[in-house]
Amino acid sequence: MCAIAAGARGRRVRVLDHANKVGKKILMSGGGRCNFTNTGTTPAQYLSANPHFCKSALARYTPADFIAMVEAHRIAWHEKELGQLFCDDSAKQIVRMLLDETAAVGAGVHTHCSIETVERLDGGGFRLRTGLGTIECASLVVATGGLSIPSMGASGFGYALARQFGHAVLATRAGLVPLTLSGKHQARLQDLSGVAFEVEARCNGAGFRNRMLVTHRGISGPAILQVSSYWQPGDDLRLDLLPDRDIPSWLAVQQRERGATELRTVLSEALPRRFAQRLCEVWLPSRPLRQYTPAQLQQVADTLQSWPLVASGTEGYRTAEVTLGGVDTHELSSSTMMSRRVPGLYFIGEVVDVTGWLGGYNFQWAWASGHAAGEVA
Repeated sequence: MCAIAAGARGRRVRVLDHANKVGKKILMSGGGRCNFTNTGTTPAQYLSANPHFCKSALARYTPADFIAMVEAHRIAWHEKELGQLFCDDSAKQIVRMLLDETAAVGAGVHTHCSIETVERLDGGGFRLRTGLGTIECASLVVATGGLSIPSMGASGFGYALARQFGHAVLATRAGLVPLTLSGKHQARLQDLSGVAFEVEARCNGAGFRNRMLVTHRGISGPAILQVSSYWQPGDDLRLDLLPDRDIPSWLAVQQRERGATELRTVLSEALPRRFAQRLCEVWLPSRPLRQYTPAQLQQVADTLQSWPLVASGTEGYRTAEVTLGGVDTHELSSSTMMSRRVPGLYFIGEVVDVTGWLGGYNFQWAWASGHAAGEVA
């Protein structure tokens, strides 16, 4: 994206990629159909130590701008849910579009290209020793991503390069990642692997309503992936197990109309049966509804509305969709992405301390930050 914008200004551009092919994360995204943007993108969907940093780039290159490129290449797309846009056919179309746009402005793309050293030249600019030989350039844009999914070539190279040039790098951790359980917490749910239903997951003031999936090792699904970016070990994590309902009123009606029915039976009609049974084995002793006092029925409602889940960790970078943290944005220009320390050095995309929600937001940050740098680099 940066190469396209820079090349359109007449700049001579080379894209150096150590991977064996370009766009691997694009190709795997959205089950192979690429969730390429989100129509609801605002700065509120991004986490950063400097929450204002992303505003300028996002305002100047919007989802509508990327959609216009997609439509110019006659790529059919659809909205799945919550503003998430996907290719009708294949993520390969997005990679092809970007490569075609890059070629159209004369920018070269080189894969299998290792970067051995990077040094700053006395008169300005940079010298790189690479698998292609020595390259000198006036501007250097670091778009190396984070640590997520190392099997696809992710590495800490961008962070090391930032530190080399005196930049602070904020602590990194896995984001948009399944949570793991251990001990009794895992034992209680392990045999429910495969059970999935809609919840609202809440942690540290953030709440996400979507599906949760119980796994052999813990919990996953969109609601959990979203809230994982706000959770760290020891933090309080709560789930509303029936987010569609006014639970106290619903229980009161059930008690009035079906007093002889056991709680486990009623809950099995509103939740997956196996999960409801386990709830009543561990958290909510089951008996006929008429035997609950108003206070006891309120306790049941409180548990269902704010079920405590004690996670022990995450699945880590192996499966995480993004990396939280990264190059400190306080040392970058929010309008150009250029280093305030080293003229001509730029950092864009996931290597920077800007992390989006699940649902196309991280791609939109990649497009927007790349375009911002490409307009001036």
